[in-house]
Amino acid sequence: MARNKEALVLLLDVGPSMHGVLQEVKNICSTLVHKKLVYNRSDEIGIVLFGTKETCNELAKELGGYKHVTVAHDIKVVDEGTSQALQNLPAGSVPGDFLDAIVVGLDMVIRKFGNTKGKRRLCLITSTQYPLRDPPEGTKEDQVDTIADQMKRHGIKMECIVFTEPGVHHNSVMEENDRLLYQFRSRSVAKVVQVDSPTSLLGALKTRNVLPVTIFRGDLEVSPNFKIKVWVYKKTAEEKFPTLKKYSDKAPPSDKFASHEVKVDYEYKSVIEPDKVVPPDQRIKGYLYGPQVVPISSAEWEAVKFKPEKGVKLLGFTDRSSISRHHFMKDVCLFMPEPGNTKATLAVSSIARAMHQMNKVAIVRCVWRQGQGNVALGVLTPNISSVNNVQDSFYFNVLPFAEDIREFQFRSFSSLPSSSQPTEEQQEAADNFVKMLDLAPPGREVLKPEFTPNPMLERFYSYLDLKAKQPDANVPPLERCLRRITEPDPDVIDQQTPLIQNLGKAFELKENPKKKKARTQDRLAYIDAGDQAKSAAEASAEKDGVWGALYPPSENIGQIRDLNPVQDFEAMLAKRSSSTWVQKAIEEMQKYTAALLENSREGDNYQKALECFAALRKACIIEQEPEEFNQFLTKTYERLKDNAANFFQLLSSKNISLISKEEAPDSDVTEEMARSFYLKQEAASQ
Repeated sequence: MARNKEALVLLLDVGPSMHGVLQEVKNICSTLVHKKLVYNRSDEIGIVLFGTKETCNELAKELGGYKHVTVAHDIKVVDEGTSQALQNLPAGSVPGDFLDAIVVGLDMVIRKFGNTKGKRRLCLITSTQYPLRDPPEGTKEDQVDTIADQMKRHGIKMECIVFTEPGVHHNSVMEENDRLLYQFRSRSVAKVVQVDSPTSLLGALKTRNVLPVTIFRGDLEVSPNFKIKVWVYKKTAEEKFPTLKKYSDKAPPSDKFASHEVKVDYEYKSVIEPDKVVPPDQRIKGYLYGPQVVPISSAEWEAVKFKPEKGVKLLGFTDRSSISRHHFMKDVCLFMPEPGNTKATLAVSSIARAMHQMNKVAIVRCVWRQGQGNVALGVLTPNISSVNNVQDSFYFNVLPFAEDIREFQFRSFSSLPSSSQPTEEQQEAADNFVKMLDLAPPGREVLKPEFTPNPMLERFYSYLDLKAKQPDANVPPLERCLRRITEPDPDVIDQQTPLIQNLGKAFELKENPKKKKARTQDRLAYIDAGDQAKSAAEASAEKDGVWGALYPPSENIGQIRDLNPVQDFEAMLAKRSSSTWVQKAIEEMQKYTAALLENSREGDNYQKALECFAALRKACIIEQEPEEFNQFLTKTYERLKDNAANFFQLLSSKNISLISKEEAPDSDVTEEMARSFYLKQEAASQ
């Protein structure tokens, strides 16, 4: 077998105890097949079912026994037939014997590959709820040792995924079966994973194997005279969607060797001579520096680049508490002592244990490869092993430089008035709500990261398989087991309905109508002020036949005029010839509105002032300038409340009051304060 080619045999329990999660078993195994079709198309897969009513395997035909074990798919290169076999998994009717299934799977691998070298793997998924048959000779433990010896001899590894349904208590049979599986693990031929939910089952099987590749091999330099040989691996890295390539169907169907790939070539042409192609030696990169473009050649750029020497240097130690968790960046790496190097192992272990005892972390400077253009500054956290045959190591996290940190200052919650802070009843209701959705209750953890698959990736591979079979297929809805990752558990919501109702009663709940995006849609309305002015002019002309002399759309409006103050104001907002133009428009409208009220005789300007107030208030909400309007309204009321009392009653009747934080987040005015503004002002004046 090739170095990167893998042979895998799936050993699937389809007995009665697995009927509740049989769909999840199909999903996880199908995803494995889908990923192999994308990334490892030369891999081979076989499928063995146990717990079936029928018996169909070579060992049963030749030796007898091995009942209720069926070979559903022989070991062959992964293809659509493999996926089809998984979708047609039967629901077995008898208890299955996982040791028999392991022997049948092992026999399939040995028959297929003999003593040739390569990666071979068995994957067992079972509930271990049923007793195993006694072997013809010896004990079950002896049988496990014999199987483990054969697996070691042929270089075969095994993954064991044990599903225990919630509410099922371990009995003597399950404890014995678990002990036998852990015996495989102690012989270094198997890994055992225990899961207790369908969602965890989805993430328990690694559907894509990534080879452990080092990103650095070299010295961890503690001092010029003290260097430790280490290897660095990636511990976590984001799993991305496979790269989608462009393909063409223009090649003739008869051409079996057509790759159908689309190649893209770029040509650079001169602006002065559009028909002339500029060759690479006549092109140069330029960087904007103020209003000018500074050309920098590739040779100059190489000379400017920082070219540090490859290596990892210890800068010093600090308290673990001085490194904030939210400062960790990028992927996590694992620093391991060089394999087979006893001195390096002892050095790493001694430093890691000393750091652990003193609650310290190390700051290191890393250059992973020669010629690397950047330097990584990071923190080493000790990882003390609890297993005898596993070495101590360090976790590495990249730390930010000053330019990478975003400092945002937010108002303290404690600085808000008491009316804006929760009561004891509200706080208790919120605390109970948080406890209700606790994902890590005592003795159990839901959605463990190591067992929680990415639902978007799972859905992508499932749809890719569906699309390959049905080109016109629509995207199916998210499956139930994946919804449990993206949505709260519906069973918990149903059980804790009283707590949710108490939360609603403790707070004043209101329907939140969907608002249009003011800073985009409304600004577009301002930008299109020319068309608005034109339509407004036509509507007004129809109404009174007088307003046909409105300003043309292209007219440069620089002040508020008496004829159409609101339209002048909107035109000024739409102009935006500088960063201060919006502020200028607001100030002009404030001056004009105040002058209307001060010069009003027996309320003859009240209607026009009302329209100006409404337009100003709307604009301040859109432009996120609530304080401008709130201060203007407050000062105007205090100055004219005696002379223009009827006008402010008109404003109140039209609900033109202070802008609240519900309308503009930057406002300091609550909705209650806005509603009672005029009442409080009248009470204060009395």
